[in-house]
Amino acid sequence: MLNLATLNPQQRLAAETLRGPVLILAGAGTGKTRVITFRIAHMVERGIAPGNILGVTFTNKAAREMKERVNKLLPKTRNSTPETRNHDDRPTICTFHSLCVKILRHHIEKLGYKRNFVIYDESEQLGAIKKILSSISAKGEKTDPGAVLAMLSKFKNGGERAKIFGDPSVHALAEHVRKRYESALHACNAVDFDDLILLTLRIFKEHPDALEACRAKYRYVMVDEYQDTNAAQFELVHLLTKEHRNLCVVGDDDQSIYGWRGAEIANLLDLEKHYPEVKIVKLEQNYRSTTTILNAANAVIKNNAHRRAKSLWSSKGSGTKIALHAFESDEEEARTVVELIEYARMTQRAPWGTQAILFRTNIQSRPIETALRSAGVRYHLIGGQSFFDRREIKDFLAYLKTFINPHDDISLLRIANTPARGLSDVTMERLLGASHDRKCSVYSAMKNPLVTTTLQTRTRECVEAFVAFIERTRAELAGTNPAHIWAKHFLDETGYLNELRRSEKDKEAGESRVRNLIDLVATLDNYATANPTLAERLEKFLEDMTLDSDREEEKENAGDAVTLITMHSCKGLEFPHVYVVGLEDGLLPHTRSKVEGTMDEERRLFYVAVTRAMLTLTISHCATRKKYGQAMPCHPSPFLKELPPDLVEDADEKSKQPVAVASGKDMFAAMRAAIGE
Repeated sequence: MLNLATLNPQQRLAAETLRGPVLILAGAGTGKTRVITFRIAHMVERGIAPGNILGVTFTNKAAREMKERVNKLLPKTRNSTPETRNHDDRPTICTFHSLCVKILRHHIEKLGYKRNFVIYDESEQLGAIKKILSSISAKGEKTDPGAVLAMLSKFKNGGERAKIFGDPSVHALAEHVRKRYESALHACNAVDFDDLILLTLRIFKEHPDALEACRAKYRYVMVDEYQDTNAAQFELVHLLTKEHRNLCVVGDDDQSIYGWRGAEIANLLDLEKHYPEVKIVKLEQNYRSTTTILNAANAVIKNNAHRRAKSLWSSKGSGTKIALHAFESDEEEARTVVELIEYARMTQRAPWGTQAILFRTNIQSRPIETALRSAGVRYHLIGGQSFFDRREIKDFLAYLKTFINPHDDISLLRIANTPARGLSDVTMERLLGASHDRKCSVYSAMKNPLVTTTLQTRTRECVEAFVAFIERTRAELAGTNPAHIWAKHFLDETGYLNELRRSEKDKEAGESRVRNLIDLVATLDNYATANPTLAERLEKFLEDMTLDSDREEEKENAGDAVTLITMHSCKGLEFPHVYVVGLEDGLLPHTRSKVEGTMDEERRLFYVAVTRAMLTLTISHCATRKKYGQAMPCHPSPFLKELPPDLVEDADEKSKQPVAVASGKDMFAAMRAAIGE
C-alpha cells in the first residue's frame, strides 16, 4: 500500500490529482521526482492500467532514475518471469527521442522507410555531409561540414526563423545540401535525431489512424522539465493529449535556461491557452538549502516580470551568510577559491566531493583547473571539455611535439593537414603505408625522394613545403627568444587561428577557441629555467602537460573530487558548498543578452546557480580577466545589487575581524583531526 502521508500537503495534492490537465510548479529542491514517481504509483493503485501511462523526460539518466523509483513503489507482478511478463505491466518512462523511436518502429513504413531504420549519430551525419560537399564543391574550396550540419539542424527545428541567424553563405549552402542529405539518409534507411520527432509529427498529421492508436495507448501523459520543451515537442504532447486532456506537466519557469537551443518558456507560462481548465499545484517547500540562500534566490528572481509567482521556503534554519569576494584578477580568484576549498576541507571536514565551482562559460575553467592542479586538488569537469582536452589545445600541443620530435607519428598525422595544406587523408595514408614498408617514421618517408617521386607533382610540392616548414621552425628552437612570440609567429604562418575562426558555425565560438589558445600561449614562458633554449622551455612545458594528464586520469577514478561545472549543466544537482565565480557584467549577464533581449534568462541562470547550494554559498568577481593573454577590465554583475545586503557578508571585511576563541579552538581541533587521518 502506497503511503502518501510521507508527502507534504502540496506534494500529496499533486500526486492525488490524476485526471484532467495539471501543472505542477516545482521550485528548485522541492522533491519533484518524488512527487512524479508517487503520482504514477498512485495511478496504478487506483486501477489505471500501467500500459496506458506515459512519462517523458529529457535525459536518459532522468528516465532511468524515474523508472527505478517507480518500480520500487509498484507491486511486484505475481508469477511473472521475463518470458511471461506483459510489456504493459509497467508504465512507459522514456525520453522524447526514445518515445518517437517506439512510435516510428510501428508506423514509419507509412512514410516509405523500413521498420529496421538506423539512427545516425553525429559522426555518421558528418560523413554524409562530407560526401555531398566533395561532390558539389569547387576544387580547392573548403567548407566546414560541422557548420553545414548545424545549420541543417536549425532549419529542421526552427524552419524559416533559422535564416535570421548565422552566415548567409552557409544558409544558402545548407539549403542546397538539405535535399541531397535527406535523400542520402533515406537511401540508407537512416534517420538522424532531428528526424525522430519531425517524422513522428508527420505521421500523426498524414495518418490519423496512427495518432489515434497512440492516443488510445497513452491515455495519461506526464512531461518532466516542461519549461525546456521546444515547439516540436510541445506539438507532439498536444496532439497526444488534446482529446483525453489527461496531461500532467512538471516544471519551473524560474529554471528555464535553454532558450538558446529552442526551449520555449511560453509552453509553461501560456498553458491555460490550450488547457483552460488546468489545475495548478505549487511546490514551494525546499528540502535542499538554508533560508539565507533561498531568500537571496527569491529576491533575485522576483525582478523577472514574466513568471508564475512562487516563493521557496525551508525549515533548515538560516545558516551562514553568503560570502562575497572581489579579486584583482581571475588568477587570484582561482588561487583563493582553491585555498577556500582546502580550508573548508581542513577546518570543517568538508571533503572535495561536497564542493563545487560554478561558472558561466567553459573558458573560465582554465585558471581554475591550473590552480587546482598546482595545489594537488582532485577535480572533475562536468558539462564541458577539460581545457586541456579541447581540439585547439590538442592541435597546438601536437605542433609542439612535432617540432621537438618530428618522428612522433601520432602528433605529425594530427597536424599535417591542420589547417588544410594539400595533404589529404589519401596522401597521408600512402605516406603511412610507405613508412610501414620501410620501417621508418612518416616524417622520414616524407623526406625520402624514393617515396615522394611516386606522388603527383602538386601533392609532392605540398609534402616538400610541409617538410621545409617543419625544418625551418625547428631551427628556431636553438634560440632563446620568448616562447610566446615564437609560437604566435608559427600560428600566424600556418593560418591556424583563422582556420579556428572559420571552423565554428558562429563567430563567438570561433573567437572563444582562438582565445583559449592565445591564453595558453601566454603561459609558455612560465616554464623557464636558468637561461634555457626555446627547445628546453617547450620540453619542460610538454612534460608538465603530460604529467598533468596522467594525474587527471587518476582523478577520474578517485571518487572524492571537486566538481567544476557550467551553470547550464548544474540544473538538477546540489552541493553542500558552492563557489559561483566570475559574477561580472559581460559574463553574467552575458554580453549577448543585452543585444538579444534575454536578460530574464540570464537572471534565471543566476537563480539556478544560487539554488544549487545546500549549506554555504560563496560568490566572487574580478577587476581584470585575461583575454587573448591581456588583462581586460571587468565590472561587477548588476545581479549582485539584487541580493539583499543583510544576507551577504563582504569577505574582505570579515577577514579583518578577530576569530572568537571558541571558534579558533574548534578550527584547530578539526585541523588536527584532519592531519591525524
